[in-house]
Amino acid sequence: MKNGIKFGVVSAIALLVTSAGLPVVTANAATTKTVTVGVVGDTSRELWERIGKRTQKEHGIKIKLKEFNDYVKPNQALADGSLDLNAFQTKIFFDDQNKKLGNKLKSIGKTVVVPMRMYSLKVDKVDDIKQGASIVVPNDATNEARALDVLVQAKLIKYNKKVTDPTVKDITSNPKKLDIKEVDAGQAVSALQTADAGVINGNFAHDANLKDKDILVEQNLKKNIAPYINLIAAPKDKANKKVYKQIVKAYQTKETKADIKELFDNSQYAAWNLK
Repeated sequence: MKNGIKFGVVSAIALLVTSAGLPVVTANAATTKTVTVGVVGDTSRELWERIGKRTQKEHGIKIKLKEFNDYVKPNQALADGSLDLNAFQTKIFFDDQNKKLGNKLKSIGKTVVVPMRMYSLKVDKVDDIKQGASIVVPNDATNEARALDVLVQAKLIKYNKKVTDPTVKDITSNPKKLDIKEVDAGQAVSALQTADAGVINGNFAHDANLKDKDILVEQNLKKNIAPYINLIAAPKDKANKKVYKQIVKAYQTKETKADIKELFDNSQYAAWNLK
């Protein structure tokens, strides 16, 4: 049995913030140049604080962070004008959510790539997962598909690849008769306390201080990385604002790349130059 993990209380109120996972931004009066960025969890908070210091010094732009504890509300807030920008999501997740919101949003810049990983606090390697073991996966469409791919990579299951948004119901082979439980992505770490293993989004794993030694499998993104690159999003009708472009430019710098390496080591990588 492995040691427990450190859990933090994630507040959904306005705090300085993260995703996988990634932030949301809101610009106020032109005179103040305050931009509110929405993020999920606490992972990106320090990185965005550092970027905010540079934007304030170089452009007079104050970045105000607002933290969320799920992946749906930040885009809703961006669409209804409660936020200026957000930065927490992969392209594949953004495309899915933007379609559901009437294509009101637009990607304005790449940020990082965060591989999804399967963790366990009970076993040390995939081969130790027993018959009937419980595995938790996130239940939203795009993240569940990623999680199922991780389980395929681990040679634990197969599923119907023809399905657009696969779920556990689309699993076609499960030799160990694993009990695969779908949970909200933000609850996956908590569920890991009782489950035998779980596929966890990077920002939530980082916030909970999950250890590298607890990783059983890391998502292989070498062949198909584009859908999983995280991005900064803005309302489509405001996407060309100069202040937003300045924030993207401040993010995509060698200073930010060094900050990402310092803060996250190998759990996420700068991705704005990736093809």
